[in-house]
Amino acid sequence: MNALQNPILRGFNPDPSIVRVGNDYYIATSTFEWFPGVQIHHSNNLSDWELIGHPLDSTTLLDMKGVPDSCGVWAPCLTHDGERFHLVYSIIKSFDGVWKDTPNYLTTSKDITGPWNDPVFLGSYGFDGSMFHDDDGRKWFLSMLVDHRKGLFFGGIVMQEYDLVEKRLVGPVHHIFKGTSLGITEGPHLYKIYGYYYLLTAEGGTDYGHAVTIARSENITGSYEMHPENPILHHGFQTDHVLQRTGHGDLVWDAEGACFMVFLAGRPLKKNRRCTLGRETCIEKITWHNGWPYLSNRSKVARAVVTELPESVSNRKDEFLNFSKDALSIHYQSLRIPISKDWLWHDHKSGVLRIKGRESLSSTFEQSLIARRVQHFEIDYTARMKFQPTSFQNMMGLVCYYNTGHYYYLHVYGDEDEVSRWLNVICCDNFDTSELLASPLKISSEEIGLRILWKYDQLTFLVEGETGGWQDLGIMADASILSDDYVRDGGKQYRAAFTGSFVGVACQDLTGMGQSGAVLSLEYKEL
Repeated sequence: MNALQNPILRGFNPDPSIVRVGNDYYIATSTFEWFPGVQIHHSNNLSDWELIGHPLDSTTLLDMKGVPDSCGVWAPCLTHDGERFHLVYSIIKSFDGVWKDTPNYLTTSKDITGPWNDPVFLGSYGFDGSMFHDDDGRKWFLSMLVDHRKGLFFGGIVMQEYDLVEKRLVGPVHHIFKGTSLGITEGPHLYKIYGYYYLLTAEGGTDYGHAVTIARSENITGSYEMHPENPILHHGFQTDHVLQRTGHGDLVWDAEGACFMVFLAGRPLKKNRRCTLGRETCIEKITWHNGWPYLSNRSKVARAVVTELPESVSNRKDEFLNFSKDALSIHYQSLRIPISKDWLWHDHKSGVLRIKGRESLSSTFEQSLIARRVQHFEIDYTARMKFQPTSFQNMMGLVCYYNTGHYYYLHVYGDEDEVSRWLNVICCDNFDTSELLASPLKISSEEIGLRILWKYDQLTFLVEGETGGWQDLGIMADASILSDDYVRDGGKQYRAAFTGSFVGVACQDLTGMGQSGAVLSLEYKEL
C-alpha cells in the first residue's frame, strides 16, 4: 500500500505541536510526569518520524519532584521565528479540586538539539500555552484560562504580548475566545493566512467528545467568527473506526503550500474500548474552501489511511540493548526526576547497567525505574539481570506501568535469611495490591531472565528455567487496567489519566540502604 497508515507517532504521544523549518519537520508531544520532558520527533516527508531528543533534560528546565500522576508537562508548543526555536510548556503541579497550579515557561534554542536556554516564566493563567510570531515582529503568548469559579474551570482563551528584550509578558491580557458550545476550550494555536488570524482550539474534552474547532478574525485580539461547520474534526462515537477520541490539532504547510493537520487520537481495544497505547499522533490532509480549512475528504472524520503521503517504513520499533556494549536508548525515560549516576550507571568493567534500589512504585518522588512506551498491541519484552537481595524489602524486575496506582510487577525479592530469592507478580489496581502467584517461585540461578508477552488486553509472565527455555507462570492478567479509560472511569473516584502504558525495569530498596541490581540486556520486540 503506497499510502500512510495512521498514527504517525505510535504509543503515548499526545498534544502534537508541529513546525517546518526548511525541509525539516519537527513534532513536540506531551510527556506529563516522565523525565526528560517533551518528545521531539523529526521527519523529512511527514511519514517517517524519528525520536531525536527531549529538550527539558535538567531540573533547571523541569522540576517535577512530587507532582501527581498525569500532571507535569502538558501540551508543549514548538515554533520557529526564522532564527530560533521557541518551546512553550506548562508544568502542572496540582489537579484535584478546583485549584490548578499551572506555571508556563519559554525556552529557546538556535538548534533543535540544543542547548536550550534557561526558562523564562510566562505566568500561570492556565495551561496549553503557545507562542505566535506575528509578521510585524511582535510575539504573543496564548493559553486557556483556568477559572476556579466554574464547574469545569475552562474559561476560554487569553492572550498577552511577550517582550523579547525584557523577557516577560507585557500589556493588557486579552480574552479573545470563549469557545463553542462544545466547551472545555483549550490547546490554542494561532496562524496568520489570507489576511486573517486563525485560532485553532481543542474542545469537548479528551475523551470521545474530543474535537478541533477554528475561528478567525481580521484583528489579532478579535472578535473571532466561528467556522461555519465547526468542529472541523470530531469522531464522536464512530465505533467501527480504528481512530477514536480525535482532537487537539496543529497545522503545518509543506514547501509546495499543501496544508496538513496533526492531531491526537486513541485506538481502543475492541473488547472493552480501552486505549492501552494512550493517545497517539495522527495526520490528515487539509484543503481550504472560501477561506476556511476542512479535512480533505470533506467530512469531520479523519482517515486511517492518508493517500496523499507515502507509506511509512519506520513504524516498527524493535530494539535490543546489550549493556556490555550498548548505552540506554533514547526511548527510555524515568519518572519525575532525571536519570543520574547516583542511582543508574553503566558499569563498563562488568558490562552491565547498574540500578540502585530506592522508593516504591507508588512514590512520586524518587523511584528507580527506567521504562519505554508500549507502541504496539502485541509485544515481547525481555530482560536479563543479576540481583542478590538481602531482605524481602529488596525487589527488582519488570514492570508494566500506567501510574502509581496501576501496574504489574514481575519481580525477584529476598528473604530474612539474606540468601533465598523468590519471584512473584504484584498487581496494583486502583492502589490495591495483590500477589498473583499463590506460592512464590524460588530462584537459584545467578542470572535471571524475565519476560512479558503483551497481547492486546492480556499479559503473560515468564521466567527462564534453570536449564534454559521459558517457564510460563500460568497467569493471564488484564492489561486494559493500564489505560486512561480504566484509571479515570474504573476506580473509586475520578483521577487525572492522560498518559499511556510503559514497560521497563524497576528496583526498590525499602530499607533505604540502596541495594542495587544489574541489568545485562533489554529487548522490546513487536509481535
